[in-house]
Amino acid sequence: MNPVLKWVGGKRQLLNKIKELMPKEYDCYYEPFIGGGALLFDIEPKRAVINDMNSELVNVYKVLSNKNEYVKLISKLDEHQFNHSKEYYYSIRELDRSDDYKLLPKHEKAARIIYLNKAGYNGLYRVNSKGYYNVPFGQKEKVNLYSKENIDEVNKFFCNNDIKIVNVDFEEAVSEAKKGDFVYFDPPYDNLDNKESFTSYTKDSFTREDQIRLFNTFEILSKLGVKVMLSNHYTEFIKELYKDYKIKVVSAKRLVNSNSNGRGDVLEVIITNYD
Repeated sequence: MNPVLKWVGGKRQLLNKIKELMPKEYDCYYEPFIGGGALLFDIEPKRAVINDMNSELVNVYKVLSNKNEYVKLISKLDEHQFNHSKEYYYSIRELDRSDDYKLLPKHEKAARIIYLNKAGYNGLYRVNSKGYYNVPFGQKEKVNLYSKENIDEVNKFFCNNDIKIVNVDFEEAVSEAKKGDFVYFDPPYDNLDNKESFTSYTKDSFTREDQIRLFNTFEILSKLGVKVMLSNHYTEFIKELYKDYKIKVVSAKRLVNSNSNGRGDVLEVIITNYD
């Protein structure tokens, strides 16, 4: 399966390196920053807890995991695809400015996010300080919002396996992890030195204090016997934080950024607490 959404920090290009470093056996799989879910859809765990602080993204996965909502989602996506234009894009984008937006059915909100993701500029998800979606139109005459074969497989995966989907802080998301489980952290990355980094997944940014809190969670899980892996930028700050753990440096291409100068090769780390 492939991700349904194009997401900043997506891991498709690094999947082979990540899987090489994954534990061969584990009980429950945890991914507290699920994003586009590239690793989840590749390894297809039978038991998992997935989480994200982005409530719109979590809603997409909840709709994909419900057979009735899924049928309505496909119908709405077809409607968006048929009506696609620059004017239509902005009319759909503006919906979250209305007080009535919270009353929209779940499948309509999910279809909106998938449409905006595929029709907006460079596959970004970005909101302003008020939490309103503000990505400009992507200048595409036509959009293909989904592969029927792929999205059907995603729906079957969620429906046929024990996948818990939550929208909480990352600490709470892993609070039930125990010895023998595997946690993969793929948080908003630490800023590269002297470079702009895109981290506006939600209206609340992920700060250095959050990175330290994440490290503390990494330590707590390690002491419990949980196998933990974490991805981040290769910065002095991250190297110093995780100096007592195994750090593998890998090269990755940053493909999604509002500024073309922010795309290109960057160094990342894959950190593990196990052999």
